[in-house]
Amino acid sequence: MEFQFIILPLLAGIIAQGSKLLFRSNRSKFSMRSLIAYSGMPSGHSAVMISMTTIVALELGITSPIFAICLILSMLIIRDAVGLRRYIGLHGEVINDLVEDLEEDKYLDDKYPKLLEKIGHTSKQVLVGSIIGILVSYVGWLLMN
Repeated sequence: MEFQFIILPLLAGIIAQGSKLLFRSNRSKFSMRSLIAYSGMPSGHSAVMISMTTIVALELGITSPIFAICLILSMLIIRDAVGLRRYIGLHGEVINDLVEDLEEDKYLDDKYPKLLEKIGHTSKQVLVGSIIGILVSYVGWLLMN
């Protein structure tokens, strides 16, 4: 049943991204852009990576070299989703403020489009995404074995 190494992490990511529609529709009007959003509750990055790490641990064990690779990649990707992209969002916010402070004219509006400011994840979003990843892989593993 090697397909579970692909199917379960993808399913976890779809569930995490799909649930963003619910979280965001409560705060603003319904938008399909939520499905491809970089940030927000829960973290799709965490759901996919933790799901992959979990299914590898369940199938191959925590002493497997593949588990070690998945764990290290998960830590790197989640760290970037939280830290690096938060800094990028802060840069976007500062640049947007600078462009807004300049005199209004069509050239500036066309040349400097508004940058995204919320593209990183919070610790809470990562935690919820990780829980989704663990649950999806564990339930999927139980059903397939």
